[in-house]
Amino acid sequence: MTRRRWMADEVKGDTAALVGEHAAHLARVLRAEIGQEFDIATGEEVRRGTITTISYDRIEFALGAKQHLTLRSGAPKITLALAIFKFDRMDWAIEKCTEIGVARVIPVIARRTDAHLASAAVKRRERWQRIVRQASEQSRRPAPPEISVPVKLKDLDVDGVLAAEALRVVLAESLAGSDGDTRLGEILQSHSSGVETEDEVTLAVGPEGGWADGELSWFYETGWIAASLGDTILRAETAAIVATALAIDALR
Repeated sequence: MTRRRWMADEVKGDTAALVGEHAAHLARVLRAEIGQEFDIATGEEVRRGTITTISYDRIEFALGAKQHLTLRSGAPKITLALAIFKFDRMDWAIEKCTEIGVARVIPVIARRTDAHLASAAVKRRERWQRIVRQASEQSRRPAPPEISVPVKLKDLDVDGVLAAEALRVVLAESLAGSDGDTRLGEILQSHSSGVETEDEVTLAVGPEGGWADGELSWFYETGWIAASLGDTILRAETAAIVATALAIDALR
């Protein structure tokens, strides 16, 4: 039987702990008992953990043998620069992209992002961090993806947060069905077939209605490659999930 995996909130030597709501879910909802065993992800490795103490706001584990990781260390590193859109649908996109294997999500304040969503995005980050932790536990990842602080598009790489050698692709709805349409799959296949290709890709997915013309100009001027996902226009959350899945599959 496959053991459930938990992301440790605290790790010290051969002990780990879940705290707060994280612990309360295991204690109250799943009715944990002393002596139960789970896989505990510490951020660097996954070890078998045996519950030693239980309370509604803290559960401690004695850490034992290292466990086999379900994601190999050399897995593709996909960064998703995701324009902020309606939070319920964005939550869902972040959750599913986490399950697929995205390494980092950067929420981007785009020109078409509603003002109230842009102002609330910083506070929403805490919820997104909880979502990726839960999705990582469910999908048995060794660690959750990073959720960056929301930024405006012009500040996307001000501090050099994007790998310089990474392939950077912006999804542009304006290309769909056009004579100059370049499919994302074709770009990824060409990139992955290179002799010295890097396994890092940054994907930029716009809000509902797509990136504004001025934003696309910024992408082109800063070295991004434009691509589409085909002739149909996808919702933002669908585009994010499809693009992430294509990138990870192409670079494995």
